[in-house]
Parts: sequence; C-alpha cells; structure tokens
Amino acid sequence: MAGKQATSQGEQQRREVAAEDRRAVNREVTKENMEAEFRAVEAALNRRWPESKIEPSLGRIRALADLLGDPQRAYPVVHLAGTNGKTSTARMVDALLREVGLRTGRYTSPHLQRADERICLDGEPVGLARYVELFWEVEPYVQMVDTGRADDQPAMSKFEVLTGMAFAAFADAPVDAAVIETGLGGSWDATNVADGTVSVITPIGLDHMEYLGSEITGIAAEKAGIIKPGSIAVLAVQQPEVAEVLLEHCSKVGATVARQGMEFGVLRRDKAVGGQMLKLQGLGGAYDEVFLPLYGEHQAANAAVALAAAEALLGAGAGRTLDLDAVRNAFAGVSAPGRLERLRTAPPVLVDAAHNPHGAAALAAALADEFGSRRVIGVVGVLRGKDSRGLLTELEPVFDQVVVTQSTSKRARDVDELAADAVAVFGADRVTVEPRLDDAVEEAVRLAEEVDAEAEDNAGTPAGVLGGGAVVITGSVVTAGEARTLLGKAPG
Repeated sequence: MAGKQATSQGEQQRREVAAEDRRAVNREVTKENMEAEFRAVEAALNRRWPESKIEPSLGRIRALADLLGDPQRAYPVVHLAGTNGKTSTARMVDALLREVGLRTGRYTSPHLQRADERICLDGEPVGLARYVELFWEVEPYVQMVDTGRADDQPAMSKFEVLTGMAFAAFADAPVDAAVIETGLGGSWDATNVADGTVSVITPIGLDHMEYLGSEITGIAAEKAGIIKPGSIAVLAVQQPEVAEVLLEHCSKVGATVARQGMEFGVLRRDKAVGGQMLKLQGLGGAYDEVFLPLYGEHQAANAAVALAAAEALLGAGAGRTLDLDAVRNAFAGVSAPGRLERLRTAPPVLVDAAHNPHGAAALAAALADEFGSRRVIGVVGVLRGKDSRGLLTELEPVFDQVVVTQSTSKRARDVDELAADAVAVFGADRVTVEPRLDDAVEEAVRLAEEVDAEAEDNAGTPAGVLGGGAVVITGSVVTAGEARTLLGKAPG
C-alpha cells in the first residue's frame, strides 16, 4: 500500500485553525446543551439543498476542499459506488483494515438513526460533540464557497457540506486509510473529488431514476465515474450490459480490474447459527472457515468484494494473502445495523433497509433461504418516488401478510397510496393498514403470535421449533432506523 501523501501547507494551516475552533466549541458544548447544539447543526444543514437532489457539478465541493487544504488527499481511499450493498461492504472493508492495524475513517450515507453515524473513526461514530465541532470548523469555508458562487448556481448542498466534514475529520485524526461511500451516483457525487486507490462497484440496479435515468447502462456509466486512472477496480457480479460498461471505462482510464466470479469470489457458503460459514477466494489465495454473522447470499457476495478491496489496498495478490486469523477475526466481528438485523427474539422481529426492488429481491432470497419454515408478517413503509409496487412484488412470495405504514419522514409515501399498491400485489385479505409505525409493529407482532399459538396447538410443540411467525420491517432506510429506535437499539 502506498504511504500517505504529504500534508500540504494549506492542510496544516487548516488543522491549526480547526484546533483553535475546536477549543472554542469545547468551551460551549457541554452535556447540558450538546443535544441542542446538535439539533441546531442539523437544522442548519437541513436548510440546504437536500441529499435527494443533485446538480451535475463538482465545482462547489472542489472549492471547499481547496479551502480546507485538500484533506481528502492526505490518506489512501477505498471508494464505493453501486445501487445496493455499499454500506455493508464498506463496514466489512473497514473491519478488515482495522484488524491488520490501520486507523480508519468511514463515511457512509444515509444514516439509520443519528447523523453522526455517517462519519466514523476506527469503526465508531464520531459522536455528537465532534460532529458539531466539525460543522463549525468547516462552516466559515462553506460560507466562502456560497458567497463566491455564480448567481445561477445553488449554494452548497447538505451532502456536500457533510462530505467536507468527513474529509476534514479523517485528516485531523489522522487516519491511515478512508473507506468512502458515494451518496447518489458516482461521477457527480461530492465524494468523487477523492481519488480512490481502490474503486469498488457493488451490484447496480434501477434506483434514483429521476436523477440517474431509467437506462441501467446509463446508471452504470455514472457510477463508473469513481474509477480513476491507475486505480484498482473491484467489480461485483453485474448484469452483462452493466459489466460491459464498467469494463470499457476501466480500459479507458487504465484501471486494473478484479472481477467477482473470476479473480475472486465465494467458493463455499454454509448456513450456521447466527450467520454463515464461508470459504472465500481472494486475490492472493483462499480463506477458509470464515464466519460471517450476517444472513443471505448477498452478504456472502459482499464479503468477497470487501476482501478483494482490502487485499488490493494492502498489496495482497499473486500468492500473497492477508493473515488468515486477521480475516477471520474481522468478519466475525462485522455488524450491519438495519440489514436483516434481529431486534427481538420471541417472536423474531427483524429489520432490513431494502428500499428498491433490487434490494427487496435480495431480502426475499435471504428470507426464503434462512427462514423458509416461518410465516413472515411484513411491515412496509417506503418513501415517495420509490418503486413501491416493484418492491412489494419482490416481497410477495415470502410475506404471508403485510402491514403497510409510513415513517415520520417528510418524504414518506402516503399510507393509503401504499395500501393501494399492496392490495394490487397481495390482495385485500393479506393487507392491513396502520398509519403509525409503532402501531404497525404491534399489529405485526400480534399476527405473528397468533401464528405461534396456532402452530403450538396443532403440533403440540413450541412454535419456534417448527417455524411459527416472524416479523420483518422494511421499505426504506428511514423506516429501518425508526424501527431500531422503537425497539431500543442504540445508534451505531
């Protein structure tokens, strides 16, 4: 792995200013007012252009990065784009790099419960106080960019500001490597001012079509934009037409290519208590008896991609593998909040952040594989603009009944509109409507307990032995996050 690039004079000056700003903020941020300070920062960010909207320009984020001393150039970067699997894969890459002794930064989006989850150091959120500090450290420079923009150009977006905060946090730490996930797209995503030493493309499907277009090859071309000249491109399994676009781009920029199913992949996958046992083919060799405490074939595939990305950054390959114990320890300790995560045991209540048909198909396959003997009650709340009919269609074979609801997000799809889609897919007799998420979860649990009672009465055996009922909450990241909060899970 190449060493960290020398810190520029501008970056050093920015750090000195940041340190003084941090001391000033520390005098102000106390236990009593930290939550209020955090809410004020979030309110200020939410007044900006929302993350769900992009304008095809890197001019504003480049200007901010320049004023900050280009902090994104102070460390090597693993850069991830794709439609699904980015956050889970980023967490796995992060875990692998930390296990071999590197200090890491990780930037992902959106958050499940609290915004400081997006910016992590050594695998942990930076915390509310540091999040507030970071905002006030970069805010004067953000104002300079806003003031200097052309009249017909928007001010910096919320995501651009958050990206600047993450870049600065990682340089200030400092980190040995950063794992950075795109927000939306690739070429025009604010994170793309960072040049990834390793560029990862997770599976690509149709999503955010209002900005990325309805042609999957066009979406692939946009996401391929994170693959930079001379980088190593780690490509997950893709549809043939998508793979063609990605490979053409790699050839054009002279990137080295590693393809899942060819240079690396999953050699064996066995179900295990609490997850799955894997044998992975990496770039340098095979890694056997790797326990992954996550469910589903898609998570096994994500693990193979993450392993190849970490190997590429660390220089493994051509017969040189990573330490097997380090790989085993890293994967055994991986968590993926909101990704088929168990929140409750009796009856089982799981949450998954699937928010498009591609993600719902992966969830359905995992449920059929891991929980096929159970009757599953789905709780579904989606956001406006998403293909809710397509998502529900993918889930119909594995959901015996569905309770439709809506989150508290301003972007939540109206529950009656969602109910109409659900009735069209499931039929009226399999659909229940509960506008509030807490009521929806309570109703789904009641239905699952009825299944358990029926199974026990008929079989004379505890329901958990033969199957019984389970609840799966899904439809959007917001729904998954609110469910985690409702059932007592801390942000992380």
